Amino acid sequence: PPAAASPGSGALNPFDRRLKRKQKNWAALQAEPAKCDYLREEVRGRGRWRGHPEGCGRTFPLALDVGSGRGYIAQHLTKETVEKLIQVDIAENALKNAVESEIPTVRVVADEEFLPFKEDTFDLVVSSLSLHWVNDLPKAFREIHQVLKPDGVFIGAMFGGDTLYELRCSLQLAELEREGGFSPHVSPFTAVADLGHLLSRAGFNTLTVDTDEIQVNYPGLFEVMEDLQGKCSMGESNCSWNRKPLLHRETMLAAAAIYQEMYGNSDGSVPATFQIYYMIGWKYHESQAKPAQRGSATVSFGELAKIQGLLKKEKK
Repeated sequence: PPAAASPGSGALNPFDRRLKRKQKNWAALQAEPAKCDYLREEVRGRGRWRGHPEGCGRTFPLALDVGSGRGYIAQHLTKETVEKLIQVDIAENALKNAVESEIPTVRVVADEEFLPFKEDTFDLVVSSLSLHWVNDLPKAFREIHQVLKPDGVFIGAMFGGDTLYELRCSLQLAELEREGGFSPHVSPFTAVADLGHLLSRAGFNTLTVDTDEIQVNYPGLFEVMEDLQGKCSMGESNCSWNRKPLLHRETMLAAAAIYQEMYGNSDGSVPATFQIYYMIGWKYHESQAKPAQRGSATVSFGELAKIQGLLKKEKK
């Protein structure tokens, strides 16, 4: 991966990519890493990801998994759907410890923002819960579009703007109360209103953007943070340049109390919400269906309304 941007890069480069690489490498070496895959498994299994390759009704000779991690997607694909798969991730330990699948697989260490492949290479590109750590999301979408063949499809899922809002609010209120100000402890996320526009600008057409929420219950705030960055790490520790490296004990205790008071469940647990954006985009090909030209309609909406009225009368 290329050298990371410096802290002086400002808002255009909010994340320390070298730190993220270290975090993901560390997470991949933890004992029983599969215990932390429950969120990725839930995202993969939800029926709302309607563009799963298995449902496209076609075979993809060559596919690319961007930000593949330990191969969360590959283990659920079949040779009837994907003939050969290339997995790309910034963390070499994640690729070394990837779960084996029945599909012939090649693993490449590379940054999601700088895909080392030629134009018009892949029939399918997939990405699950990785692109929210990319500094330049528009560029990443352009890279994905570029490496796709005409009539190729991109299917992705990423965390959305309301992810972990309970944790963010509790930490901010606690810091304001105890320290007179607050710093970001959860990374920024993309708004759903921007996602379709970014995909369209990158060149994708026939777009589908959908949102869903997954709620996970934990015993308390400390367990939420431990799951994100502690012994059972998902590799989701904050890597923003402007993150605060240390939280005071009193602030943490206050945040835990606020979390419980504002969002606590009746059984004493607390919820953590993960908002997921699902996206599908196709690269243009002349064989694809095209919208009719403006003014070419032969039936007006008014006539359709009359037909509906006649059908109702017939039923009566």
